[in-house]
Amino acid sequence: MQTIIAKALQELEVKPVPSKRCVTLMGLIEDRLEEVYKKDPGYDGNIPPLINLEGMAPDDLPDALRGEQWAFVQIDVATLKREVEDVKLGRTFGEVYDLSLLGLGDLPDNALVPGVAVFTARAFPLAVWTNGLDLACLKADNAQSSLILETGINSRWRYAAISRTPDGKEEAEAWEAAKKEVEGLHFLAVQTDPEADSCSGFWLLQDREPPKI
Repeated sequence: MQTIIAKALQELEVKPVPSKRCVTLMGLIEDRLEEVYKKDPGYDGNIPPLINLEGMAPDDLPDALRGEQWAFVQIDVATLKREVEDVKLGRTFGEVYDLSLLGLGDLPDNALVPGVAVFTARAFPLAVWTNGLDLACLKADNAQSSLILETGINSRWRYAAISRTPDGKEEAEAWEAAKKEVEGLHFLAVQTDPEADSCSGFWLLQDREPPKI
């Protein structure tokens, strides 16, 4: 698949970069899978996919990408839209989606979106370093007591430690449940401290399974 895309873009002098952030392309492939391939008499859903996107074992996060503190947080959609606009206008480092692209354009402004906030006196350089990654999603993994950051196609990082206490595990489970309520939508924010009026970095993410092709 990568070779086909590379050939198609060669004349345009565009270099394709594999990414789980290609949500429009993923949506088109999912639609074709449901509306065309699965309706073909020869379709066999038991055949292993041609492209393996299984994540690797998580690596330790480089020190340059670490903050001093972090927390599970949530904001309403109205606030989320303002953060997205700041990124689009270049006021904040990050990457965002239009909610309509994710099929979430009808979310009410008072709907709550879960996220992770990182607090550090190095907020600006941390945002710059983080912006160099192709962020896909964050996952709370109680089995590993870790918050896992997925980047690129199948890279995974131990982003932070989750408390092994019952309260810590319950908070992680509640955060994952909140993600499911908004179809995997969540965010990562980098700030100087919890009382900061603005973010140095803001990334809108979606936890979704890539199409099995």
